[in-house]
Amino acid sequence: MSSDAMWSIGELAEQAGVTVKTVRFYSDRGLLPEAGRSGGGHRRYGPDAIDRLRLIRSLRTLDLPVPEVSRVLDREDALEDVIAGQLRELGSQLTVLRWREAALQLLQDCSPEERADRLRLIGGMTTPPSTAALARFWRRWLPPRLPAQVAAAVVDQAVPQPPDDPTPAQVLAFARLHAFVSRPCRADERSQPEAHRATKGYRPAVLYEGLVEAFALAEVPMRAQRSPHDGEALDCFVAAYARSLGARDTADFRRRLSGLLAADPRIDRYWQLVAELKGPSEPTPGAAHDWLCAALDAQAA
Repeated sequence: MSSDAMWSIGELAEQAGVTVKTVRFYSDRGLLPEAGRSGGGHRRYGPDAIDRLRLIRSLRTLDLPVPEVSRVLDREDALEDVIAGQLRELGSQLTVLRWREAALQLLQDCSPEERADRLRLIGGMTTPPSTAALARFWRRWLPPRLPAQVAAAVVDQAVPQPPDDPTPAQVLAFARLHAFVSRPCRADERSQPEAHRATKGYRPAVLYEGLVEAFALAEVPMRAQRSPHDGEALDCFVAAYARSLGARDTADFRRRLSGLLAADPRIDRYWQLVAELKGPSEPTPGAAHDWLCAALDAQAA
């Protein structure tokens, strides 16, 4: 250290094991304040500069951006928030890399004839994929003027979240799912269930609020691999239709409902792809609907 108890930029760089250029870089950005200047205008640093410089280097070793390093230096309590933010960002980056790896593996493990089609499917979505197209599909498919809270609950239940660490098969399932929902939407009323038609007397808000609950209840016996049967889930399912029509839940109503649901249009391809994405242990709302209809059919018979 020089006789005036101040470090020159060269002395500080030597003691810290960095270059003069590095010290100047941090000084110019306000991370390493100068304690003063020599008579010749050269930078001088106080005794605490070496510890501050070492802290800066440690933070930069973690790839923290300069503004985040500045936050930590200015506020002692900022380090925890900065670390949490960096971990979130790193997690997002790792998810991107895992999706890319699985997509490349998918392309590597197929025949040349399949590769062009799979490449087209993968190219139609972002990496990692967004669920926005799926949510739009459901908001178009649902009856108009459905209360926002009910629509949000249906969409949340129907739209699967992409896994953070997908297999190649899951990448393919999501790519196909994205392509399925991105096709032009048909306006043909016959593609909509009876409950969507204003002339049929349903109250869709009442119906869909009840269906969200019924599907959730059905997941319990489905996970236990129980066959379709009477019980709370089926009662909730039928009650949703009965309330929406202002009808009573009777044996005759259940028989008629069984026939109506059997004639409704279906979007089985969507639920098949969701099942491929989520895996066999996770029931989908589509599978729950089929399970409940099977229970209703058995009872009606």
